[in-house]
Amino acid sequence: MKKYFNWRTNIALLLVGASVAAYGIHYFIFRDLHHIFLYMIGDIAFLFLDVLLVILFIERILTQREKQAMLKKLNMVIGTFFSEVGLELLGRFSAFVENASNLEKSLEISPRWGKNDFQKAKEESRKFSYRIKIDKKSLQKLSQFLLSKRSFLLRLLENPNLLEHERFTDLLWAVFHLADELSFRGENLEELPESDLQHLAGDLKRAYSQIISEWIAYTEHLKESYPFLFSLAARINPLSPHPSAIVT
Repeated sequence: MKKYFNWRTNIALLLVGASVAAYGIHYFIFRDLHHIFLYMIGDIAFLFLDVLLVILFIERILTQREKQAMLKKLNMVIGTFFSEVGLELLGRFSAFVENASNLEKSLEISPRWGKNDFQKAKEESRKFSYRIKIDKKSLQKLSQFLLSKRSFLLRLLENPNLLEHERFTDLLWAVFHLADELSFRGENLEELPESDLQHLAGDLKRAYSQIISEWIAYTEHLKESYPFLFSLAARINPLSPHPSAIVT
């Protein structure tokens, strides 16, 4: 810290000294203090406008660029989430949605999709009416899967940069809450009463709808920034009838 302060101090003194020397040379050549002070005061007056320009415009531009760079890094985290957990969850969750096929018809992502297609898909996922039907055996398998990924989800939640991406943070909390709900019920999932199954259906619906929404947003980002990654995402899209990484 002391070394950093001395460096700043030395630069400041050097610049002030250079300014004084330049004004001194001007005076010894032209002998005109009036001219020196006239332009000095004008420059000082304009300095306030310079500061205003930096604060209002340049700083805002730099902040936006930093935020965009941060969002790019966050999209890498989101991609890791889908590779490790999200894609598997999309497939497992769809087994609990009776009318999932109706939604999947609108979300069969294609390499030909443009912004209008993604916007339409987002609207379809938001207004879709999810009909959840709990299958107890599938619920047990889902609980085991989420338990195996618990440490991974915890590491994601520990990432402080996620505060910049509220939507994805909400998604993680929805998935983590569902994992907790299932884990606290232990091995007795097949003996749960109907009232408790309805409660779990609400948690499933919340997590599933948020994952779908984030998956659409993430694939749109890939389409714009990383076409080669988007090509793979479109092929392995779990919402497609026959997802496959193989190019046909």
